[in-house]
Amino acid sequence: MNRVLYFDCFSGISGDMALGALLDAGLPLAELARALGSLTLGDCHVHAKKVLRTGVSATKFSVHQHNHDHASTHAHDAPDTSHQSHSHRSLPDIFRLIDRAALSVSARDRAKAMFQRLAEAEASIHQMPVDEVHLHEVGALDSIIDIVGIAFAMEWAAADRVVCSPLNVGGGMVTSAHGLFPVPAPATVTLLGAAPIYGGAVQQELVTPTGALIVSTYASAFGPIPAMSIERVGYGAGDHDDPTMPNVLRVLIGQETERSPGERVTVVECEIDDMNPQIFGHVMDELYASGALEVFFVPVQMKKNRPGTLLTVVALPGQRARMIDIIFRETTTIGLRHVDVDRECLERTFVTVDTPVGAVRIKIASRKGQIMNAVPEFEDCATLAGAAGLSVKEVQALAVQAYRTAAGTCP
Repeated sequence: MNRVLYFDCFSGISGDMALGALLDAGLPLAELARALGSLTLGDCHVHAKKVLRTGVSATKFSVHQHNHDHASTHAHDAPDTSHQSHSHRSLPDIFRLIDRAALSVSARDRAKAMFQRLAEAEASIHQMPVDEVHLHEVGALDSIIDIVGIAFAMEWAAADRVVCSPLNVGGGMVTSAHGLFPVPAPATVTLLGAAPIYGGAVQQELVTPTGALIVSTYASAFGPIPAMSIERVGYGAGDHDDPTMPNVLRVLIGQETERSPGERVTVVECEIDDMNPQIFGHVMDELYASGALEVFFVPVQMKKNRPGTLLTVVALPGQRARMIDIIFRETTTIGLRHVDVDRECLERTFVTVDTPVGAVRIKIASRKGQIMNAVPEFEDCATLAGAAGLSVKEVQALAVQAYRTAAGTCP
């Protein structure tokens, strides 16, 4: 079974929240500090303490510098302005710092790749060459520690697969080195790419550019919690304690549980009572040609006691929009509904057997190595029946007998 890590971003994600969650899940702070200590970024050290966020116990990760009157932390909900002397590092400067970290080669390369993406995002937004980009807040000490720390922490977690929930990005406006921007900030939007997001009631920046960089770098899928057996749970705290929702990132780590050979599918349905019946066959052909897994019609009684037809389409979630377009274009319906469900299927394989009238394919359905069913392919039997002057059921019987003989199950 694969080891899976799930980022539950119901209150967003930032670099310090991600490190806090992984520390809460068991990452030893001493090991993290040892990996970061060799960055030689001055008189600073990292801290982790337990806090409450709307009644939920979580770990708050922060960076402290002795040469300041206050601790500097990479704020989850606001930009860092506590150390302007570090606010204009270039990409080569950051790469040199990463080379000093006590990381594996793969973690060091991953951290550099993350900063490269960050620089490319900034360059795209501000219309400048990448080598002229100076990373402002994200080039500061706290953010460098966040990203390098995550590269180390994710190797500690040793997940074969990382999945992330849809991300609550918050709302309102956020102040950055370039001025006042809407939430999510332009860099965050660029880094998130096609990741699913939504806005919530909290009018603050909940997903920072560093948080967006983390999930878009590590997550291979976005969606609900996968089927898994949870071994570790961690809660990483943001800076603010919102009274309406725990300002935490939750991380779940465990083993993916064995699933049937099924998959997640979308079911699209609508009722139709005013369409020429000749069109239904054409609609079915169009849907199958566009990748539908199943299409079927069921007679139903609709309002005002009118007879109608229930159209049901089963497709992969990524094909939902295509199925909906076909239904609206080719039928008279003015509304439909869809829902994602789990579909379980038996494993299917084919073998070919020789009969006195020709070869027939046998579809074998099995589960966990046990054969549940073996059925001759109808089209093969129908073709041979016509050529041999036999009934289809006679050819089917010959095929079943041939299969049983080959499998050694004949009486």
